[in-house]
Amino acid sequence: MAKRVLIIVAIIVALIIIAIVSAFAWYSVSISPVSKEDSTSHNLEIPMGSGSSTIAKKLKDEGLIKSELAFKIYVKLNKISNFQAGTYDLTKNLSVEEIAKTLQTGKLNGKDSISITFVEGKNMRWVASKIAETTNNTEEDVYSLLKDEEYIDSLVEKYWFITDKVKDKDIYYPLEGYLFPDTYIFENKDVKVEKIFETLLNQMDKKLSAYKQDIEKSKYSIHEILAIASIIENEAVFDKDRKDVSSVIYNRLKTNMPIQSDVTTYYAFKIEMGSRDLYSSDINKSNPYNTRGPNMNGKLPIGPISMTSLASIEAAINPNETSYIFFVADKNGKVYFTRTNEEHNQKVNELKNSGLWIQF
Repeated sequence: MAKRVLIIVAIIVALIIIAIVSAFAWYSVSISPVSKEDSTSHNLEIPMGSGSSTIAKKLKDEGLIKSELAFKIYVKLNKISNFQAGTYDLTKNLSVEEIAKTLQTGKLNGKDSISITFVEGKNMRWVASKIAETTNNTEEDVYSLLKDEEYIDSLVEKYWFITDKVKDKDIYYPLEGYLFPDTYIFENKDVKVEKIFETLLNQMDKKLSAYKQDIEKSKYSIHEILAIASIIENEAVFDKDRKDVSSVIYNRLKTNMPIQSDVTTYYAFKIEMGSRDLYSSDINKSNPYNTRGPNMNGKLPIGPISMTSLASIEAAINPNETSYIFFVADKNGKVYFTRTNEEHNQKVNELKNSGLWIQF
């Protein structure tokens, strides 16, 4: 009897040892790189306040780790917290340890990295200036790449949402409106403009892919939708107004009215918004971006005029159904919507009389 008990105990102990060894082996394999040879870049967006479970799922969905559970165990065992928000450029040849350190310190591969925040509503001139300010590139490096036809052709071939429309001779900057604004982490100041563009385009690909079916069903091309989104971005300060602003744009297009958006006129003549009021000569001058100019009835600007937030893209794809034809914003950013020219003029006069009219 005693011998039998000893055998049973021995078997149990052996099973426990096997289970421990197996668990350790599984854990060791699970926190190793997905592929030591794969250095393909993957964008990982970490929103503010993200916890280990959320991050683990994002990493697994991107194929950057082998196991969500192993990542969470590693984080727990090593008491890692305070992950840094931002969009990281990660690869599959990184271990869980390297990924966790990157997300905790904001340093890619353990090196002193740089963070660049690209802001919605800003145009390509601002982007070029920002890149020159934060990296070892110049503004001319940015513009030269945008003028490189072979490079633009390669992007048209690579990304489903970039088409030959960006190559129109009247387009100022082919990638205007196609770079997704966010905070991005890059390895160091030597990062190339191509790498920066690729990272922002990959992020835009992710954002737009969620709406791909809606975009394909629309009578408007993705280029036109991004143009509408960029107008919305610059006309509406608050998210709650974006879908109504979108409805005004679509209502005007449907009835063959000019959109008459001041922000397109500023862009058309490369006047920075807020620098001065528009002159009559600006408003009445013909330009394919200027929706206040002549012969622009029922027409969109030839292309987007700025970077756009997801809220503006969503509004451009799914506008509210309204009968609004006009809108005007006061100096606090509040937008007022009206259905007739009379109502619109009355609202403008009210804003002027109450000191809420925007003046530069």
